Amino acid sequence: MEQLLTVYKCFCDETRLRILNLLQVSPLCVCHLQHLLEVSQVNVSRHLAYLRKHGMVETTRHQNWTIYAIPETASVELNRNLSCLQDLIQEEETFRKDRSALNDLLQERDVRDVLEGGGCSIPSSQTLSPPL
Repeated sequence: MEQLLTVYKCFCDETRLRILNLLQVSPLCVCHLQHLLEVSQVNVSRHLAYLRKHGMVETTRHQNWTIYAIPETASVELNRNLSCLQDLIQEEETFRKDRSALNDLLQERDVRDVLEGGGCSIPSSQTLSPPL
């Protein structure tokens, strides 16, 4: 029961839902999430820290970047709720737009390939903070 409550607490925020929606497609670094969600680096980092603390995401290092992903051995409760989230993507415009922007960003490449190609060069006029 405790794990289920933890999942629901993590799912009760729009930004965290949007992050989890995107991480179901590909592991991402903070700067990519910042760009895709159009929120500050501090905001994204705070939500990622919350999700990580509660076992909803895991991290790996790639050169100078921290890459966030859905855990490979996610709990049954998390997997079931992510499946429900997946079903809602077709219904919710925000999720569809986020996925479309992610597809444009990755252009069929893994985020590590994007980073290998020169780092987090986000196609935006925004000035981004350095990745974690």
